[in-house]
Amino acid sequence: MFGGFVFLLYLCGMNQITMSILTQRELFLIALFTVTYVTLFVVAVQNSRRKILLLEERLHKVNALKESLEAQSSQSIEENRRKIVELEDLLARMGDENSMLRLELEEKKARLDYNNKVAVIDKEKRSQAETTIFSSDVYRRMQRCLDEGRMMTQDDWQQLVQLIDGIYTGFTEKLYGLYKLSQQDYYVSLLIKARMQPKEIATLTAHSKESVASTRSRLYQKVFGKKGSSRQWDDFILSL
Repeated sequence: MFGGFVFLLYLCGMNQITMSILTQRELFLIALFTVTYVTLFVVAVQNSRRKILLLEERLHKVNALKESLEAQSSQSIEENRRKIVELEDLLARMGDENSMLRLELEEKKARLDYNNKVAVIDKEKRSQAETTIFSSDVYRRMQRCLDEGRMMTQDDWQQLVQLIDGIYTGFTEKLYGLYKLSQQDYYVSLLIKARMQPKEIATLTAHSKESVASTRSRLYQKVFGKKGSSRQWDDFILSL
């Protein structure tokens, strides 16, 4: 009887130890889960913040490009000319007593004059862009590729890059400044700028028309941070 009682006490003690071990394991798992969850949450927040900052940077660059293009418009050129005339009139009426102000006004006039000259040259180049592109050797080779149903060669791509960047100053640099494009992304955008249609782009890059459409809409979403059509990306590229 006494022996049975002792054995019962022994079993109770073992159960308490087992429960204690289980509790410690559970606490450890809970702690591990909590640390893991908090770590993942922090990483997710940091990634989200990084994406927001990257998007804000891209949008800032896009807006800067738009402002630059607007500054090259006919209206802006005329506005700059009006300001230059006003500054010339003001300088003519000024005495020599305020040399610092005179220098500042002359500097402003020189800057406006330079910007206008660059804008006029760029505007003239853009107005002749299609003629220049369509009469180029590389465009004729592209047409042969289309007739034969084959993709462009590496030499063709290099000459097309030189042609487009020669007409649209800094086109390639502006594109890569907005987003880290893949080769396919860049080629599609380059052909859009060369006035190629989606079906033609598909042939020249050896991709399906659906793939080309997907690339264009994806690029718009990446750069602008919102969904858009493939046509919207085309319009943006043509505006650069």
